Amino acid sequence: METRPPATSPVPVGARFGVVDPATGEVFDEAPEQHPDELDAVVGRAHHAWLSWRADPPARAAAMLAAADAVEAAGDTLAPLLTREQGKPLAESYAEVARTAARLRHFADAFPAAEPLRDGRPVRSEIRWRPLGPVAAIVPWNFPLQLASAKFAPALAAGNTVVLKPSPYTPLATRLLASVMAAALPEGVLTVVTGREPLGARLAAHPGIRHVTFTGSPATGRAVARGAATSLARVTLELGGNDAAILLDDVDVERVAERLFWAAFRNCGQVCMAVKRVYVPARLHHDVVEALAHRARTTVVGPGLDPGTELGPLNNAAQLARIERRTADALAAGARAAAGGRRIDRPGYFHAPTILTGVPADSALVTEEQFGPVLPVLAYGHLDEAVEAANATGYGLGGSVWGTDPDRAGAVADRLECGTAWINHHAELSLAQPFSGVKESGVGVAGGRWGLYGNLRPFVVHCPEEEV
Repeated sequence: METRPPATSPVPVGARFGVVDPATGEVFDEAPEQHPDELDAVVGRAHHAWLSWRADPPARAAAMLAAADAVEAAGDTLAPLLTREQGKPLAESYAEVARTAARLRHFADAFPAAEPLRDGRPVRSEIRWRPLGPVAAIVPWNFPLQLASAKFAPALAAGNTVVLKPSPYTPLATRLLASVMAAALPEGVLTVVTGREPLGARLAAHPGIRHVTFTGSPATGRAVARGAATSLARVTLELGGNDAAILLDDVDVERVAERLFWAAFRNCGQVCMAVKRVYVPARLHHDVVEALAHRARTTVVGPGLDPGTELGPLNNAAQLARIERRTADALAAGARAAAGGRRIDRPGYFHAPTILTGVPADSALVTEEQFGPVLPVLAYGHLDEAVEAANATGYGLGGSVWGTDPDRAGAVADRLECGTAWINHHAELSLAQPFSGVKESGVGVAGGRWGLYGNLRPFVVHCPEEEV
C-alpha cells in the first residue's frame, strides 16, 4: 500500500511540484506537473509508435537489450537519485537499478512463437499472439524503478508501448530512467508522465489505453478498475499484502532470526510482500521477541546516502504519521514495545524499528497492512490457531512457514490463502515465476511468462487440411 498526496486544483500548463528528500523532510528538486489534457497527445504518440514497434520482434529484442546496457551504465547516476527521493540505503538503490536492467534482458526475446492446435478434426489451427496497444503503468513510491520495469519490460516485449506514471513522491529517478532508455528505444515507445491527481485517474480511464497495470492500495485499485472499465481496458492490479510468517515449534530461532528480521524491515518495511505479522508458539515467544528486538535495537538507521546506514527513513510524512498512529493505538490497547515504538527525533521521516508484543488480534497493526518498520509478534497455542489467524485478513499476497522439517513446513504452507508461500525465507522472487494475490491483494498476474501473456491476446487462424 502507499499513501498518496491529496487531489490538487486544476493544473496550469507548465506547472511544477516539489520533491522531498525523506532524510531531511525538505524539498530538493522539482518535477513537471503534467496537465491532464496533455494525455491525449501522449497516448496518441504511444499509439503511433505502437504501429511499428509491434511489427518486428527481433528489433524489439535488440532495442530492449541496448536499453538494459544503458540502464546498467547509468547506475552511478540513477541509484543516488533514487535514494535521495525514496530514502532507501544506496546499496538497495543499486540493486534496484540492476534488477531493472536484468528484467529488460529477461523479457527481451520472450515473445512467444505461434502454437499449433490439434483436436482431431481435418483443420490446422494455430494460435498467434498479438499485442494489446498502449499500456498505462501506474507505479508507487516504494520501488519506483523495479516496479516500473516489472510493468514495462513484459509490455514492451509483447509489442505494446507504455505510458508510465510514477508516484509524485518519486518521479525523478523514473524520469531519468526513461531518458537513459530513450537512446535505445524509438520515440513514443516509453513515455513518462508526472503529476498529482487527477492525472492517474485520467490516464487509467483514457480511451486510447488498452491495458492498465497498477500497484498500490485496494481503494485506489478499485478506482483504477472503474476508470479502465469505461473503455473496457484490461487491468492488472497488485494491491498490497498483510503477509504472515508462521514459526513452527521446531524452528531454530537464532538460525532464522536474521532472515526473518530483514524479511519484515527491508526498505523500512515498505514492501508489499514483507512479513507484517509473526505467529510464534507460546513457548518460543520470548526467545523470538528477544532475537528480533536485539536486531531492531542494533540496526543502523540513517540517511540512505550514509555508507553505514542499514535502514533509511519512511518515504513521506503521511506514511510516518500513519505508522505513528497505528503504533500508538496498539500501545494504548495494551501492547508492549520490546524495541522502538516511536519516531526518531531528527529531521526527516525516521521511525525506530519496532517489535511489539501483546498486540490485540483486532488491532489495525494485525488486521491491516502497516507498510512500515513495525512488526507485531503474536503467540499461539495450537498450530491450527496460527493458520486460521494468518488467513483471517482481507489480503492474500504472500506468507511463509519456518521450521527445521521442510516437508512439515510445506504442508502448513499449503494451507495458507495467498498467492505465494515461502519455506524458511520470505519475499524472494525470480524473474521467471508468477506473482499474484488473492482476495484484496489483486487481480491478474505479474512475472514470468504469465506476466508476458497478460500483455497479449490470442489470434487464432484456421485452415482446412486440404487447402494446405
